[in-house]
Amino acid sequence: MKILVTPTSMQPQEGKVNPALEKLREFADELVFNPTGKPLTGEMLIQQLQGCDGYLAGLDSISADVLEHCPNLKAISRYGVGYDRVDLAAAEKQGIVVTNTPGVNAEAVGELAFGMMMSLSRSLTMLDASTKRNGWIRCTGKELYGKKIGIVGLGAIGKVVARCAGGFAMEVLAYDPYMNESYAAEHGIKSVSFEELIAQCDYISMHLPLNDQTYHMINKETFSKMKDGVILINASRGGIVDEAAAKEAVESGKLGGLGLDAFETEPPKDSPLFAYDNVLATPHTGAHTKEATENMATLATENLIQVLRGEECRYTVTAH
Repeated sequence: MKILVTPTSMQPQEGKVNPALEKLREFADELVFNPTGKPLTGEMLIQQLQGCDGYLAGLDSISADVLEHCPNLKAISRYGVGYDRVDLAAAEKQGIVVTNTPGVNAEAVGELAFGMMMSLSRSLTMLDASTKRNGWIRCTGKELYGKKIGIVGLGAIGKVVARCAGGFAMEVLAYDPYMNESYAAEHGIKSVSFEELIAQCDYISMHLPLNDQTYHMINKETFSKMKDGVILINASRGGIVDEAAAKEAVESGKLGGLGLDAFETEPPKDSPLFAYDNVLATPHTGAHTKEATENMATLATENLIQVLRGEECRYTVTAH
């Protein structure tokens, strides 16, 4: 049994014991690791996957062409909840089972999203940089207390954001195509349409998967319907926000602040958005807390071993 392991946080480190990795070592005859320190694509991924039965996958781009060159592959276990970088239809066609790890990083991502709102509300990164350069400027921020926050996607992560917002007595509005109305009512969350949410809220936080329906869901037309000075956070998938339209919205003042933990191209080299003090950018780090990485590693490993043993896995994902 041969397994490829590509997430950067699961690469072997001298002097550090990773329980999930040790469990994989006990199960497999051979483990192959990611030599690049970044997500794999194309020919490099094909080379690494040769002869592999299982694949514990990070943010690699797993295309139909890659899968066609891997006849031995039986299972792909995504280290994380997203699976938009996996061609699920191609995997199903070849009988490859794909799994993910929903919910285990919800606390980490939700806290990061809310932290971005707080930072942008008070221009903390700009003030930090200025003070360290011997500046001593006054900058008038705004309080979160009592403001309206719109959460697009009330899944596990969206619920964490809603809970954080409750601590600041914010009015929480949410849109989700599969809204759990009873949960919303029980927790004082107002269920609204997407159009109502973007028109009314002072803060908007995106927590949806990337698919044909959500690609560029936030675009030039969407921005035109938002309140002036709105703060937008995207800690889900980069393609949800049209970055060219976001740049225009920042320039015009329509966006009072923009927090991005995901980009259309990663890493985002020389993005024009980086020129603005009210744009806060982080390197897709939402799930990177000690607790979340341990939880993801454990569940991703358990999923992979279950599938390769022929056992039922509750976290299987399909193209339909």
